[in-house]
Amino acid sequence: MQDNIKTAEIEQPSDSGSYFWLFLIPSLMGVFLFMAPLRYHGDLTIPVAILAASLRNFLDDHIITMIAMIIAGMAGFSLLYRFYQPTIIRQQEFLHQLLSPSLLWLLVRIIGGVAAISSLYHWGPEIIWEENTGGLVLEGLLPTLFSVFIFAGLLLPLLLNFGLLELFGTLLSKIMRPIFNLPGRSAIDCMASWLGDGSVGILLTSKQYEEKFYTQREAAVVGTTFSAVSITFSLVVIAQVKLEHLFLPFYGTICLAGIVAAVILPRIPPLSLKKDLYVDGSQPDQAADEIPSGYHAFSWGMQLAIQRAKQVKSWRTILAEGVRNAADMVFGVLPVVMGLGTIALVVAEHTSVFAILGQPFIPFLQSLGVPEAVQASETIVVGFADMFIPAILASGIDNEMTRFIIAAMSVTQLIYMSEVGALLLGSRIPVNIIELFIIFILRTLITLPVITGMAHLIF
Repeated sequence: MQDNIKTAEIEQPSDSGSYFWLFLIPSLMGVFLFMAPLRYHGDLTIPVAILAASLRNFLDDHIITMIAMIIAGMAGFSLLYRFYQPTIIRQQEFLHQLLSPSLLWLLVRIIGGVAAISSLYHWGPEIIWEENTGGLVLEGLLPTLFSVFIFAGLLLPLLLNFGLLELFGTLLSKIMRPIFNLPGRSAIDCMASWLGDGSVGILLTSKQYEEKFYTQREAAVVGTTFSAVSITFSLVVIAQVKLEHLFLPFYGTICLAGIVAAVILPRIPPLSLKKDLYVDGSQPDQAADEIPSGYHAFSWGMQLAIQRAKQVKSWRTILAEGVRNAADMVFGVLPVVMGLGTIALVVAEHTSVFAILGQPFIPFLQSLGVPEAVQASETIVVGFADMFIPAILASGIDNEMTRFIIAAMSVTQLIYMSEVGALLLGSRIPVNIIELFIIFILRTLITLPVITGMAHLIF
């Protein structure tokens, strides 16, 4: 037993030079896995996403059945646990928290479980399981999330625990604080999202919030503003509206509009009303971003990074944390995405709610000089259900400029309930569904003039 413990422990070197390697090697591995852009089957992506795709391919069609069983199982176990709480589970803090959602989230899990089984076996009303509602979430979205959650969760400690964020936080605080009123470490979330997947950014943000590196306001801002859409998905959207030849100006427009939104949104409600308190209600250290005399940004950042690396005691602890991360997302968040995503897509596909909500945007679109404004208005609010729906609807519009605007708008709106919105609600990041809808509308109002102005220059 003692021999196993000794093997698991990281050797504690006596000099800071050895701690430097303890910081550097795992951090470089984390940077490579989460941020190194690589070509995979012709697409630009990151190693974590490649690992996730390999797992999806390995599991093949079995992955959908596995996911449906996990979601249905979590619904059933959570319901049973609400009435019968065995001591053996109640004494395990992680399992107790996982199986003890609030009444509202228990209802969402049950809806997700019913929708998953219905979509898997095509049972019940067709509007639940058809390919554009529950079928889209279960077969089109969740296999990707499932595989990303496993690898991102397991490997996330490489970014979080060895000092990388302390170094980047110090180096980038001079940029992030004055422009976005955020700590420098938030730039890592944005880079991971931009090169890889928005779900990775949200996972990273949620873990940093839980570990008191972000305040409530900072976590809400980063989660709703910096968990950007990946380059790969942007290519899919522009291809859907048949404007692939305009990808560079398209992506440049998205980046410009996204930066404008990131500057404005944190300074207005509801994000500006969030409290600068940590998850436990404690106050942040106001001097945390200050660099002591005798240090410059890099040397102080390295000092903090090495101090963080010194706190790592054993690889067993790191592995256990990674397993908890992955389990928390797979078992806790997938049911939420299934439940909320299916509800949102049923409303989008089988009611006129989003078309009616888009009517007030007609004068706004006309004032911006958008051709076919009436048809374009029908695509605006439907993006709250799923980011890809506006591009599908736009493919039937004749005017290229309007298709360009709708495609760019759908990407910069960012908050959509079939993935990002459901992930945010399923995490501990302090936002609710009403706030997410308000942020979605505000992002639309802020980014549309920027996108339309760029479209007028391009066309």
